[in-house]
Amino acid sequence: MEMANVLHMNGGLEDTSYAMNSLLQRKGISRTLPITKETVVKLMRSSSFPKGRLVMADLGCASGPNTLLLVSEVIKAVHKLSRELGQECPELQVFLNDLPGNDFNNVFTSIQGFKENMKKEMGEPNSEPPLMISIVGVPGSFYDRLFLTDSLHFIHSSYSLHWRSRVPQGLEENKGNIYLTSSSPPGVLEAYCKQFQTDFSSFLKFRSQELVTGGRMVLTIPARRGEQHSEKECCYLLMSMALNQMATEGLIDQQKLDSFNLPLYMPSAMEVETEVRKQGSFAIEHLELWDMDWNVYEGEANLAGDGGYNLSKCMEAVFDPVIAHHFHLSREITDEVFKRYALLLSDWMAKVSPAFVSLTVSLTKRH
Repeated sequence: MEMANVLHMNGGLEDTSYAMNSLLQRKGISRTLPITKETVVKLMRSSSFPKGRLVMADLGCASGPNTLLLVSEVIKAVHKLSRELGQECPELQVFLNDLPGNDFNNVFTSIQGFKENMKKEMGEPNSEPPLMISIVGVPGSFYDRLFLTDSLHFIHSSYSLHWRSRVPQGLEENKGNIYLTSSSPPGVLEAYCKQFQTDFSSFLKFRSQELVTGGRMVLTIPARRGEQHSEKECCYLLMSMALNQMATEGLIDQQKLDSFNLPLYMPSAMEVETEVRKQGSFAIEHLELWDMDWNVYEGEANLAGDGGYNLSKCMEAVFDPVIAHHFHLSREITDEVFKRYALLLSDWMAKVSPAFVSLTVSLTKRH
């Protein structure tokens, strides 16, 4: 199944929307801001950076409060460094990319207010010359070419590169599972791994064509710690259990479940390094693995509540469109899927302290 016309986060501002249920991703972006700012500062100090303009792209931008969070922090870092160097702030061209089904209308309606707030926050509402920010939406798959040759200085992507361009072929024997588990045949692991290699290699190749020499990328990818796929790190086994319960009760079609596999893959650090070195266009400046608790509201005053319910809402905002497309479920049955998923998550989280593993890598395009 090709994903470009299917995969997108729930749009709008409703209870199940990504805009209302994306704290998990927001925490991830915030966690990696120091390396992002450091990368941008190094770029601006490098000889390859043209002083008058910074062109950047955020790939897999989605919609909601997270979309412009990264952009705002980059703008502040650029503005701060420009003042320290006694230079005018460069013009800023920002490309926001996601698949065509993304709620770009929600993004576009927030841009004017965002730009005005940024100018006020930096104390330059009427400055001469004014702070120039251009923000443009770019629908399309980042596994294809998106931008002109040598047109970008900086690329960011957060929590998007685990998605595959398609469901891997050869998963017929993965019945009863919706992703990789200990019961998946070896051929299923091989198919997922091969699809990751194909997709990530294409991503690196196209970005190397679009970035100027010396251009930078910061990528944050849901990952795994070891070379083996650990079910303790993966919340998708519990989603599979919820779907299997409902198939047993006749609430969803068993044949459809047997043919359903999630189009994603969490790579190891070694797999990412291997593909970067194999493709050859980028030098690895920084790479780290880090953890984030499944309870997305942990540490948020008066909001922790039921961690399973909160995580289920986050996952519903992400996976609802894919599940709806494959199973053709009513809203009532879809709600039941995620209700059961929340109960399974709560039970698991009460027994252990699971964490999402993320990989953040900073890359520089070679000469």
